[in-house]
Amino acid sequence: MKIAICDDRKDDRDILRELLEGYGKDFKISEYASGNDLCGDMEYIRDCRIVFLAINMEDMDELEAAGRIKAEYPQVHIVLVSACMNYALDGYKVKASRFLLKDDLEQTLGECMDDILKEIQKQERIVEFAFVEGEIRLKVDDIIYIETCRHKNIFYTRKGTFGIYRKMDELEEDLKGMDFVRIHQSFLINMKYIEKISSYVMTLTTGKTISVPKSRYPDVKRQYTLFQGAQ
Repeated sequence: MKIAICDDRKDDRDILRELLEGYGKDFKISEYASGNDLCGDMEYIRDCRIVFLAINMEDMDELEAAGRIKAEYPQVHIVLVSACMNYALDGYKVKASRFLLKDDLEQTLGECMDDILKEIQKQERIVEFAFVEGEIRLKVDDIIYIETCRHKNIFYTRKGTFGIYRKMDELEEDLKGMDFVRIHQSFLINMKYIEKISSYVMTLTTGKTISVPKSRYPDVKRQYTLFQGAQ
């Protein structure tokens, strides 16, 4: 995930970078000393998810930069950072996601990042799991189905297969509300990839066929019909 830090004070940029690197996620971080410098690299900002913008600069070009970024790339989360509360109301003008005080960053940055990452995941329908292969973020729409295999559950996705030592019930709960249907104790299917359901057999767009138990068949048909109607 790409993040930008904009502050005219290098020591403050260093502090924020250190806190972000200690957050425990894999970020690519670019630094800028002014709003003009920031807007001069809009190719990077276009792919950015979060911009930390200090607003203690005298010329206030950082607020103009924030306004431009939100106008061109509304999906980017702007976090205003300042040494005093006087600029808090300016956050509303540029549609900032958060306002943080420099003196409180060590206490507040973690919660701020937790909230923003949850919003990003909700917007993009992205999930993250601790697979056998490591921590992996997946788009929900790239997950085709999950199948229990011995003591593991296997994610079959457009990006490959990944194994995880977690119960299917837990995975079903994690993916609740994301258009998955449980057709068997051992199968959780993304309804986007269902081609048809007929005579107790589900056929996926990949060509795979899976038997649907009679006890689950009516509910599976109902859920799929509702899914189709919502499309």
